[in-house]
Amino acid sequence: MPASALRLQNALKHYEGTIDEIITALGPDDLAKLLTDWPLWARPDQLPISVCDPKANWKTWLMLGGRGAGKTRAGAEWIRYNALGLDPVADIPAKRIALVGPTLGEARAVMVEGVSGLLGVHPRCQMPKFLSSQNKLIWPNGTIAQLFSAEDPDSLRGPQFDIAWCDELAKWRYLKETWDMLQFGLRMGDHPRVLVTTTPRPVALLKQLLDDKTNLVSRASTYDNKAFLAASFLKQIDAQYAGTRLGRQEINGELIEDNPDALFSRDVIEKLRVHKTPPLERIVVAVDPPTTSKKLSNACGIICAGLGDDGHAYVLDDATVPKAKPLAWAKKAIALYEARQADMLVVEVNQGGEMVTTILNEVDASVPVKSVHASRGKHLRAEPVAALYEQGRVCHVGGFPALEDEMCSFEQTTKHGRKSPDRVDALVWALTDLLLKPNASKPRISIL
Repeated sequence: MPASALRLQNALKHYEGTIDEIITALGPDDLAKLLTDWPLWARPDQLPISVCDPKANWKTWLMLGGRGAGKTRAGAEWIRYNALGLDPVADIPAKRIALVGPTLGEARAVMVEGVSGLLGVHPRCQMPKFLSSQNKLIWPNGTIAQLFSAEDPDSLRGPQFDIAWCDELAKWRYLKETWDMLQFGLRMGDHPRVLVTTTPRPVALLKQLLDDKTNLVSRASTYDNKAFLAASFLKQIDAQYAGTRLGRQEINGELIEDNPDALFSRDVIEKLRVHKTPPLERIVVAVDPPTTSKKLSNACGIICAGLGDDGHAYVLDDATVPKAKPLAWAKKAIALYEARQADMLVVEVNQGGEMVTTILNEVDASVPVKSVHASRGKHLRAEPVAALYEQGRVCHVGGFPALEDEMCSFEQTTKHGRKSPDRVDALVWALTDLLLKPNASKPRISIL
C-alpha cells in the first residue's frame, strides 16, 4: 500500500461511516490538517527522498518535468514545510530563503502569486505576508524569503540563506553567474539545500548537475498531473507534439540533446557566451515579420545584435513576439531600437512588401529601416551565419533559451510541416548585416 494511503488510513482509522459523516466527525481543525498535509496527497516525484529517509545527505534536488506536471506546487509546498519547520520535511524552520526565477516578474507571478504558488498553498493561519514593494515574504514565525531574478546575478552577492528554490533554471539568462552567486549564499543552518524545478533543456549547468551523483533527481510528465489539467489541453498537445523532440522535452520532461543534423551547436554557443560586451560600433534590430496575425501564424522574430570594436558580433536581445498583430510587433521592434539606441531596423519584406515598412513608418517615421529580400531559402541564408559561430565570431550576451533551442533544432534540410524558425531568421538577418556585407568589419582576434 502506498505511503500516502497508509497515512490517510491511520488518520481516519478511528472514524466510521460515510464520507459526509467522516468529514462531519473530523471537524474543521482535523479536516484542515488533512487537506494541507502535502506528503499525504503528493506523488512520489513531488517529494524529496528525505521524506522517506530523513538522513538523506543531498544538497540539490532536481525536479524535472513537463509543462503542467506539478513542479510549482511541489516547490511551493517544499518551501512551506521548510519555512514552518514541519515534519517530515524539516526539523526546524529555515530562517532565510532565496526564491530565484528567470525574472522578478515571473518569480512573483508563478512562485508567489500563481495558483500553485506560495500564497495559494498556505492555510490562512500559516500564510506569509507578501511585501510586494520589497519582493519579500515574511511568515508569522519570522522566516523571511526574498525574491531574486536570474537577470541580475549580483543581487545575490551578500545575502545568505538556509535553503533556496530555483524555478525554470533552464530559462535563466545569466545561468552560471546566478547559480554561482547563489551557491556562495547557501551558508546558513546545518544543511543548506536547494530545489530546482524546471522543464529540462540541454544547457551545460543542468547537465553538470545531473552528472553529480550526490544530487537528488525526480522526473514527471505532463500526463502524470492530468487529473488537474483541462482535457482539451491534453488532447491538443497530444495531437500536436506527441512523439516530437519538442514534445519529449516540454511534455515528458526529457533532456533532449542537440539534433545532430542541426546547423548550430549548443557547445559552440556555450563556449562563446559572455556577460558583457566591448564597446559596440554598430547595433541593429532585425525583424522577420509573419504573413498574418491569425492563430496558426508564425511568430514575429525580433533580434538585436551589435558589432564590437573587436570585430565580433554580440547577440543582445531576443524580443520575438508570438502571433502578434502588425502594429504590436512594429511597436515592440521600435521600442527595442530606441532602448538599445540602435542604428537601424533590418526588416525582411518578402511576405508583407511595402506594407511592412508602412506599418513601421506609422509607429515612428524617423526610424531608419533597411528592407531586405530573401532570394534564397532559410537554410542557405543560415549556413554562412553558422560558419561565423564555428569561427568564434558571434557571442551571446547571457542566455536566450527559446532562440538557442530553435537554433539547435534548425536542420540543414527542410522537413514538411516543420515550424518556421522565426527567431533564427531574424538572427541571420542581423548577423548578415553586421558581419557578412561587403563593408562589414573583419575580426581582429579569435575567441576559439
